Amino acid sequence: MGHYAFLDANNIVTEVIVGKDEGEEGIDWEVRYAEIRGQPCKRTSYNTQGGQHPNGTPFRKNYAGIGYTYDAVRDAFIPPQPFASWVLNAGSCLWEAPTPMPTDGKMYSWDEATTSWIANENQP
Repeated sequence: MGHYAFLDANNIVTEVIVGKDEGEEGIDWEVRYAEIRGQPCKRTSYNTQGGQHPNGTPFRKNYAGIGYTYDAVRDAFIPPQPFASWVLNAGSCLWEAPTPMPTDGKMYSWDEATTSWIANENQP
């Protein structure tokens, strides 16, 4: 089974569906689904995240989600930018905080006003 993302005029994902595997029945399903809908369609890989696939070849950097952008130059799906200060990692096509989150076992939230990680209260 394949997964396909439909794009609006700005290459923003509006819907993701489960469909036929690419090449099944001798059909290019990206093209066929686009023709049926009258909307651009791109295949996406359910198991790809950050340019990694645990059991195979990564495809289009990230599994598409509603609101993601398809970047035709990178041939990649990019999630929405979570905060203005975060920068796009060109290799993974994921957004990264300007400072890494601490790895001390505590839970943290990003504070955009101070561009820093704040430890969540009431942690064990």
